[in-house]
Amino acid sequence: MTTLSITDGITAVEQILQDVVDSDVEVLRQASQHIISSGGKRIRPRLALLAYLAAGGADPLEAVPMAAAIEMVHTATLVHDDINDHSLTRRGKITVHARWGRTFALLTGDYLFTKVYELMAPYGGDFNVTMADACIKLVEGETLQATAAKSGMMDRETYKSIIARKTASLFEAGARMGGQLAGASEAIVEALSVYAYNLGLTFQIVDDILDIIGDPEKLGKPVGADLAQNRGVMAVQNGDRVAGAKVTVANGGEMVTAVADANPFQQMMARLRDSGAVDVARLQAQETAVRARNALQQIPPSPVRDELENLIDMVLDRDK
Repeated sequence: MTTLSITDGITAVEQILQDVVDSDVEVLRQASQHIISSGGKRIRPRLALLAYLAAGGADPLEAVPMAAAIEMVHTATLVHDDINDHSLTRRGKITVHARWGRTFALLTGDYLFTKVYELMAPYGGDFNVTMADACIKLVEGETLQATAAKSGMMDRETYKSIIARKTASLFEAGARMGGQLAGASEAIVEALSVYAYNLGLTFQIVDDILDIIGDPEKLGKPVGADLAQNRGVMAVQNGDRVAGAKVTVANGGEMVTAVADANPFQQMMARLRDSGAVDVARLQAQETAVRARNALQQIPPSPVRDELENLIDMVLDRDK
């Protein structure tokens, strides 16, 4: 299977994403197309298509609606996340709620979620159960994260549970459905699922690292968002209490220093750059990446398996 076939598949995903949100309700159409056209890495649909091909699938177009549904779930969560985070930019563009307001942003996120039903309808019961399970876990993970952020209580086990549910579950679902759609054996489907689950963990840990040390221009959004919201991988990397410590974050291209309050998370964040916490988090990302590589070895060698392995490197080395 050639790279061109995957490129065609991603192009088809993009087209479906645009087409499926067409509505005669102008604000829904415009807001949905706004967030979809803002781009993104499209790693989730790419993973689903590659899993389908690695498992023996012959026609990537067969998996395109499912791959688009995976990306649609992710896109819907971004709209709602930006409301919760009070974010003004996403992928270098104004967020939906900043342009259309909170009410229409909430409705747009709901609209995108309901479109997932439409995209998944042709696949039948088992696939829809897998998708529903991933969506349930995603919402559970986001809720656990909001709860931990509000209380200021974030330990390693809580963090692991959060990223497993809110990120890794959707990665895993895409790979599992791709393998099942290709008619692969349970062993192959399980190997792809384990690979994708650990790739998702790696992706989220790196994402949280970039929230601290990333370049806002490359990220297309301000860094320090998780710092401000009391969440992220760094919350569990430094257990020292540093009351009244200074925290420095990038804001609009300028470095702004503020005094951390008594929140345990912000106390921990105050010493991140000097504590080696980022290095510890990188080690954790490398460990989950190794688990993803090990699972991938159970998949028969092919150019597609090579592409899946390349995804691991891309996730580890990304700067946006």
